[in-house]
Amino acid sequence: MSQSTAFAGLWSSLPTSLTPWILDVIQSMGYTHMTPVQASTIPLFMQHKDVVVEAVTGSGKTLAFVIPILERLIRRESNFRRNEIGALVISPTRELATQIHSVFSLFLSAQPRPPSPEEPVGISSPTPEDTSQPIYPPPLLLVSSDRSTPAQDIQRFLETGADIVIGTPGRVEEFLIGRGKTVVGVKDLEVLVLDEADRLLDLGFQNALTRIVTHLPKQRRTGLFSATMTDADALSEIVRVGLRNPARIVVKVQSKKSKKQNSDGKQEKGELIEERRIPAGLKNFYISCLASEKLVQLVRVIEHEVSSHKASHFIVYFATCACVDYFYRVLPELLLPKSKLFSLHGHLSPAARTRALSAFSSTLSSSISPLILLATDVAARGLDIPHVDVVIQVDPPSDPKTFSHRCGRTARAGRSGRAYVFFSGRETEYVDFLAVRKIPIQRHPFIQAGGVLDAEVSNEPESEDPAVESFLSQIRETVLTDRALHDKATKGFVSFVRAYSKHEASYIFRMKDLHLIGVAKSFGLLRLPRMPELRDEDKKGWEDAHVVWDAYSYADKAQEAKRLEERPKKEAVKGAATVRATKRKRNVPWSQQAENKEHKENRKLKRERKRQWLKAHAGGGGGVQEDKDQKPDACEGQEDDWDELAREERLAKKVRQGTMTQKDFDEEFEDL
Repeated sequence: MSQSTAFAGLWSSLPTSLTPWILDVIQSMGYTHMTPVQASTIPLFMQHKDVVVEAVTGSGKTLAFVIPILERLIRRESNFRRNEIGALVISPTRELATQIHSVFSLFLSAQPRPPSPEEPVGISSPTPEDTSQPIYPPPLLLVSSDRSTPAQDIQRFLETGADIVIGTPGRVEEFLIGRGKTVVGVKDLEVLVLDEADRLLDLGFQNALTRIVTHLPKQRRTGLFSATMTDADALSEIVRVGLRNPARIVVKVQSKKSKKQNSDGKQEKGELIEERRIPAGLKNFYISCLASEKLVQLVRVIEHEVSSHKASHFIVYFATCACVDYFYRVLPELLLPKSKLFSLHGHLSPAARTRALSAFSSTLSSSISPLILLATDVAARGLDIPHVDVVIQVDPPSDPKTFSHRCGRTARAGRSGRAYVFFSGRETEYVDFLAVRKIPIQRHPFIQAGGVLDAEVSNEPESEDPAVESFLSQIRETVLTDRALHDKATKGFVSFVRAYSKHEASYIFRMKDLHLIGVAKSFGLLRLPRMPELRDEDKKGWEDAHVVWDAYSYADKAQEAKRLEERPKKEAVKGAATVRATKRKRNVPWSQQAENKEHKENRKLKRERKRQWLKAHAGGGGGVQEDKDQKPDACEGQEDDWDELAREERLAKKVRQGTMTQKDFDEEFEDL
């Protein structure tokens, strides 16, 4: 293993000169110099070397493997057979696969046509009938497109004779091993690239990736590229993905820190160097606020960036798809009047995701009408969206590795950018965690009404920003216009709580420290949902909205008609259950009811005493062998109660196993 420390230089300084038309495309893109990762990787990858590359997001990793792939295939002495592929690129998401495809297409569209059909040059491709055309069809195939099925991918491959295939693990597996097993040849495969390799090596893709790699020839070049691949990640998986004696390339970002002063007040000699795993041009901030104030701060950060820095393109990250779906509907009422919102998450159809990403990337904007993309982590990795000025993380990601990917959507390719994240309460301890991961972040003042910055803000409940209640009222007014929004709000809230409970840094993001009432306010809920997490929550400061629920309707007529149709059935079921319970209770004399209640309380007390006694006498991990002579004093002489408890447990087990109905069980203990 080796670690490269090469510096960037001119493209002409590469040991092996690039093909002229490839160099022309690079220059037309405005890249006069190589980035460090390109200067380190391209020579090794072109010289028959496997590589494991780790470099910060936005550092130019895509060109670091696109150029070597093209050069290797161009320099082949013989063309590929029509059903053979020469290079395979696998990425974790459709959006990233589409982006890589567009980069390849940019190069291949500039490829000169062969001198003659009899003497082709470079990558193989069907020769067009009209040889007067200056460019011949690019031999490129995207198999993760939302516009084609796996069967159509095979058909397009047979029609175009593509040499380079790009896709996600599932579609690539179907293309190579499924439908295309007898069609697509891989014996002459030259290069395999795993982009965002740490994500591809996660459990979600592991099985598919293993089958693909096993199917490919061993005589090939393999490259693993990622922004967050730790030594443990790479070393533990290198053997499995088939790398042979790879060169490990780690391109670090270092920045100068201000010099410290010694005890005499003089500056110390020498420069302080800080290593960081985010782009050098990125300013990373966090804002400490209450859970109820996050939405208020989100709106104020956008207004502050628009007014102070003329920002026009924002990406706002939420924890779940349901959160994005909900806030996409209610945020327009809170943001600047001309703001335009886009939604991108994993529950959208591939076509809808493509449209949203394309619209956000291509739409021109100004500080007067900012563009805001609301997204989940599906838009966190690899996507090169131009002109993103600000990234805002309303909810820190569950996977800490994703943090740098999120904020890395701005400050790309040497540009500057700003990123914000909101922390509530002890979540600020995450700052120290990020420092260990070499992600510098500094505190940003709390933004008051009117854009006033206040660095000293109390986090006590009584200091809640007055705007919270105003925002709550505004959101509720919007939600009351359509019952579907109430459903989305509840679903978003529940999904957020579940995601929070599964945070990988659970020692920092603890459920018992999360102020659920504050979160409910930020969602603008009309009422609190029934869920275990809210059972013991202090409801101080919360008040349900005044809603006539029977009259609260859906804006969609078909959905409202369905609700009205099902309402009598639900009321009938609920009424029948109430009648049965009341009737059962009325059939018992009131004196017997009081006696039964007292008897039930006594049995409950005895059960608790038994549990406490067993817990106190359990030792050695082997449990306690029950014996009537060793029962707790509180239960001595009450063998009948113990037997009754045991009988109840046996019958309850039968109910769980399905050998006894709940009705029969209730009848057995009807007097209780």
